[in-house]
Amino acid sequence: MTAEHDLTGWIETHFGHTPGDLALFERALTHSSTGRADYERLEFLGDRVLGLTFAAWLYELFPDEPEGKLSRRYNVMVSGETCAEIAREVGLPALVRLGKQARDDGAVDSDNVLGDIVEAMIGALFLDGGLDKVIAFVRSAWADRVHRQTKAPKHPKSALQEWAAAHGCRPPVYTLAGQFGPHHAPKFRVGVTIPTRGSAEAEGSTKQEAETEAAAALLKQLA
Repeated sequence: MTAEHDLTGWIETHFGHTPGDLALFERALTHSSTGRADYERLEFLGDRVLGLTFAAWLYELFPDEPEGKLSRRYNVMVSGETCAEIAREVGLPALVRLGKQARDDGAVDSDNVLGDIVEAMIGALFLDGGLDKVIAFVRSAWADRVHRQTKAPKHPKSALQEWAAAHGCRPPVYTLAGQFGPHHAPKFRVGVTIPTRGSAEAEGSTKQEAETEAAAALLKQLA
């Protein structure tokens, strides 16, 4: 079976859509390391389409929740980390097109790359199949996560800030402990400290992600 047939079959299985312009989806899977037209423009579009789709869905599902709680739900569901999890669940890594160096560097396992490609594929689906196809895919792929989340999650950094205030402590202090990895899949290590109470470190694909993971780790220590 050719790569084109593999991709067409994937699109039909997971998007419920027979592609009219397969080249759009091929581009959505193509990393800049290949030297060919890459996914970045489609990722830009898909990010906005995913945002609209999720905002409307959460507005419908939780009619009594204020904006703040809806925003917390939204931020978790459209995060790069969640999009990367979706990519792995639907088998996208096997279809990603990378240059040799990026593949050798492990970009196919990068949350940054996989998250962006999910958004790029959503952008391609929007252009080729329309918004209804996007809505159907998102509501299917994210369904378990959305319906398991009975309460709006509190962001770990906000929760840690509140813990510090409630215990009469100074606010948490975040410091960048290191940055490493290739430019297309960087890793950041961040430490967080509440003076006299504790500290923790964590890694992430972005500085913000590392700060979030560090805050979550410190909250566990303090629980």
